Amino acid sequence: MALLSKKDGKLLMDPLADNNPITIQVLGICSALAITAQLKPSIVMAISVMFVMGVGNVVISLMRNIIPSKIRIIVQLVVVATLVIIVDQVLKAFAYELSKELSVFIGLIITNCIIMGRFEAFALANGTWRSFLDGIGNAAGYGLILVIVGFFRELLGSGTLFGFPVLGDPVEKTGLYAIGYENNGFMVLPPMALIVVGIIIWVQRSRNKALIEEN
Repeated sequence: MALLSKKDGKLLMDPLADNNPITIQVLGICSALAITAQLKPSIVMAISVMFVMGVGNVVISLMRNIIPSKIRIIVQLVVVATLVIIVDQVLKAFAYELSKELSVFIGLIITNCIIMGRFEAFALANGTWRSFLDGIGNAAGYGLILVIVGFFRELLGSGTLFGFPVLGDPVEKTGLYAIGYENNGFMVLPPMALIVVGIIIWVQRSRNKALIEEN
């Protein structure tokens, strides 16, 4: 018996493309603007959100039949806040400099509308396995966009990836800098994240005409 049915597989794959939470649902844009000037924090944020959404969806699913309807939002906030605190403490223990760089943005995972939306729309109505897949799938779709944006912003804005120079040395004028290449300082500014996301949306909808018709 296959581990994933076709319907379960769609929970993982759809958010990576045709139902991406950032490019299609237009959720979680703030993170894409705030922490994608470099690739490393983009990846760490993606992994953090994947942990919070995957575990959070499972917890909410397990509790769905005992949560009073009137306080379900409060319960969801408590669950996500607890998981975010765990992430924050782990980062402080094992990656302190990175935790300082991400700073308040880790805490803002609590208010990420993608997470609360999946709790409300899916985990409260489905079993633990499908809820886990939904959380991982949507977090992966969110993280994919963050990583793409972070990759191009750091590469074109700083000439580095993970802090290491990949285009040459701008001071010694080696690599591409030897032929006159200059880093685009605009790429490290927050507005450029929105432009890069806009380009990704354009490419995605150009490849899939159905998305244009639906919107």
